[in-house]
Amino acid sequence: MQLDPESYYRHLGRLIETMPDCSGNAQFSDDIHQWLGRADALISANGDVVDKIDWRGAVQRLNTAARPIALESLKQVLYRVLGAAELLAPASVQGTFIPVGDSFAAFVSISKLLQTATRDVMIVYPYMDEAALTVYGCTVPDGVSLRLLADARFVKQSLQPTSTAWVHQYGDIKPLAVRIAPEGILHDRSIFIDGTIAWVYTQSLNAIAKRSPAEIIRADDTAAMKIENYESVWNDTRVVV
Repeated sequence: MQLDPESYYRHLGRLIETMPDCSGNAQFSDDIHQWLGRADALISANGDVVDKIDWRGAVQRLNTAARPIALESLKQVLYRVLGAAELLAPASVQGTFIPVGDSFAAFVSISKLLQTATRDVMIVYPYMDEAALTVYGCTVPDGVSLRLLADARFVKQSLQPTSTAWVHQYGDIKPLAVRIAPEGILHDRSIFIDGTIAWVYTQSLNAIAKRSPAEIIRADDTAAMKIENYESVWNDTRVVV
């Protein structure tokens, strides 16, 4: 059964993000076998004949002395299929899977989301620091309110002075509000656009994809619930600026 282009792209991104370490010489665990099975099913569902042949040939070589070469072949097939899937996916989700070490792709992907806002952006991140402003703040369109919500236990000290300076410098053009939620209230890393669209990013905002692949996921099924919940949290938090 074939998946629609957006679902296929997202499934592939999640698959690569969760790729287990198969480099040892020991027998594979059940978790690794399950991952290989999911990968085979995805490539068989939408991949072309060459991809299927290359994938299964590499899998067969995993239990031989050629395992390191086979692992590289598996990665090549996965990224090749991902690249083809991205071309067919809707423009709104292209680039939402970020390969490891590609900090520029992370910046472009998040910036593209922020630039779609027309009224309001809320960024939820327990470990919020100045990167939300110094890296991403200027990509929010002029006149759009930017709201940052952090956790009292994990928020970085750099956030308050940077936010104060931002308000003095850009407050009339790019309105900013920063609030601190009580400890343990925030459980997501989220971006909410105009109170209607919800995105979840899988790694730290200030180091996304630095050490492993990352993904930015549109939470269509739970968007309304997430937005309502965090609006309630926002209204009952400590004001920073």
